[in-house]
Amino acid sequence: NLVERILRDYLSSDYAAIWIDNQEEYSKIVEFVGRFQPKLVDRVKLYTKTTPIFEEFGIQQELDKALRPKVWLKSGGYIVINHTEALVAIDVNTGKYVGRGSTRLEDTIVKTNLEAVKEIVRQIRLRDLGGIIVLDFIDMEERRNRDKVMFALESALRADRAPSKVLPFNEFGLVAVTRKRTKQALERVLCQPCPYCTGSGMVKSVPTICYEIQAEARKMAADLDATSLTLRVHPEIAKALKTREAALVEELEQNARKSVI
Repeated sequence: NLVERILRDYLSSDYAAIWIDNQEEYSKIVEFVGRFQPKLVDRVKLYTKTTPIFEEFGIQQELDKALRPKVWLKSGGYIVINHTEALVAIDVNTGKYVGRGSTRLEDTIVKTNLEAVKEIVRQIRLRDLGGIIVLDFIDMEERRNRDKVMFALESALRADRAPSKVLPFNEFGLVAVTRKRTKQALERVLCQPCPYCTGSGMVKSVPTICYEIQAEARKMAADLDATSLTLRVHPEIAKALKTREAALVEELEQNARKSVI
């Protein structure tokens, strides 16, 4: 199943813990890890808090950020990620960052580009971007600075399990990366083509919204005195919650100890 595939493909001694919020699944994973990596079995832990597990560990926040085109860097610069039919384009901008304690614009640009390299590779892995990825770094005049950025990019990509190849800066100042995708891009997994704009934008899929509703309702339920909880939702969401996602409502009623309307 999905959990076993993830553990088989990714689990190593680098992982501090494997958190599971389901008792039945926890028992299966303890047995599974005990079979193929017995030294790591004590790192499997059961999550029992009332806060949804994705919220507790900041996963939901990261997922939300991973669906946005703009990603801010700590310095105040940012990168913009755009999907097209043929390739993925990633643009680097200095944004609010103008340099501190340095009068050279080149130094500011190089620092932003080096910081962007780490975030670009992180986003490539997190979003599982594949095929041709074109990186548009901020133009650097000095060759040694371009070499420094290339070295940082190649070093960061070595930690990625997916095979990739980096082509040097071309005459337009662009770097092309080819990367073999291991699964569907995150945007394709969590989103669906928008029915209102005939596919020119993306909205969260019905199951994604259903899970978010469940998480939000669980969070709010403890503060409500009423015996029931009313969800006002889009007709498609209501239909899903009554049929294929009905288990979410049942789980919510059990955890919140309230009937859901």
